[in-house]
This record gives sequence, C-alpha cells and structure tokens, in this order.
Amino acid sequence: MPVIDAWMQHPTLRHSRHEMFASLRRWTGLELPEEALPVELTVAALEAADVEIGLSAAWYGPQGALISNDEVAGFVAASGGRLRGVAGADLARPMEAVRELRRAVRDLGFVALRVVPWLWELPPTDRLYYPLYAACVELGVPFCTQVGHTGPLKPSETGRPIPYIDQVALDFPELAIVCGHIGYPWTTEMIAVADKHENVYIDTSAYTARRYPAELVDYLRGRGRRKVLFGTNYPMITPARALEHLDRLELDEEARELFLSGNARRVFSL
Repeated sequence: MPVIDAWMQHPTLRHSRHEMFASLRRWTGLELPEEALPVELTVAALEAADVEIGLSAAWYGPQGALISNDEVAGFVAASGGRLRGVAGADLARPMEAVRELRRAVRDLGFVALRVVPWLWELPPTDRLYYPLYAACVELGVPFCTQVGHTGPLKPSETGRPIPYIDQVALDFPELAIVCGHIGYPWTTEMIAVADKHENVYIDTSAYTARRYPAELVDYLRGRGRRKVLFGTNYPMITPARALEHLDRLELDEEARELFLSGNARRVFSL
C-alpha cells in the first residue's frame, strides 16, 4: 500500500547541527553530523518503507533560513519525483513572505506552507500569520503547523490547539490546516478541534505507531479516519521505524489506506 509522508524535511547541515535540536539528538541517539545528508539517502529511506511521496519542508525562523525554499527546490529536483516541496516563510517580513509563498507555489511547484510557531515564539493567532493564511486560501494550498509540546528546548504554549488552531479555523474556514505532532499532551483538544472544523487535520509526525495516544487510535479507527495523516518528522524518525508497529493499530482496510496516503493525497492535491 503506497504511503505519503506529510511531515518531513531533508535537512541542511546548518539545520541538523543547530543547538536547539540537542534534546532531540539526546532522545534519539543521533550524533551531531559532520557532513550534509545526501538526497540519495533520504530517497532510500523513503523507498525502504514504500513512501511514494515525502513532503519536504523549508525551515524559517528569526535567525533566518535553516532550510531555504530554493534549497528545498534543489532537493526535490534531485529526488527523482520522490519529494515534493513545502514552503517556509519569514514572519518578520509579512509582504515579502506572501510574495515568496506565491513564488514557491506558482514557480517552484510547492504544495503547502509550513510555519513552526515555537521557532518564532508566536502563536498561530498572531497578526503576522494572517496575510499568509489569506495567501494560502488564494493559492489553494494547506497551512501546516506544529501542535503539542516542543521537543527542542523552546516554550510549548504556542502548540496549544485551543485557543490557537480553533481561532484560526474560525477566522479562515476555507483554509486547510494540517496540525503536525499529534498535539500531545493536548491530543483530546486537537481531536475536538478537528471534529469541529471541516478543514482541520492531524498528522502523526514525531511519533512511531506504537506511541500514538489511545484516544488518537480510537479516532483513527472510527469517525476520524478522514482526518488523520501519516507523518514521520524524518530524519528524526525514519518511515520504516514510524510504521514498524502499524498492524497493532488494527485499522480496517479503508482507514489504513486513508491514513497512509488517501487523506494526504486529497488535502495536498497530490
């Protein structure tokens, strides 16, 4: 069964070596890299788990681009069709960010925008996001963001589904919002927001299948089968490792297909 990874990144060396990821390296046992990760290794990791498409994102924060949109475009071009681009944006320059998003979608073929709120220490309801939400609706692409606590040593408050995602969905009902990292420890809040709003979704990135909270598994098996997308947060977790215990979820055939690829194909127009 084909798989689409809704949340991953092919990292640059300055991204992989950033000090804010020290806690993640400690948790995962990954060593500080000395050389940039070759695109070929990322493609091989996707192929090993039958990942048809990986949505590889740019990373922009107050310190600048850790992975620029043009770098992502280069990785996509070198991937033999295995990667698709997800844009990043500089919130500090709203109009420049809107122009860059339009370029990324129209000229580079990117399929979404991702902003990580804890990088900016600004919740998704901050006014600096709102021009980008309008641009996403105009361009017909989803907005991807992080929910839940932060693994990196940054404040977690910006990852609360309520009030932040709830309010954005009220203000922009046409905007597809894909909320990565499950929302733990506010998973029940995240499910409530996804139930409430037609265009709000959850992705499972940063968690292996055996670590999904029980309430999310129940949701995925039942009424939430069209609301949950598979993601990894590669290279922190490889697709093979993320999917290792998938059978334990006891998904029926429809729920399994929607989770692994069908929902992402629909939401990202792939």
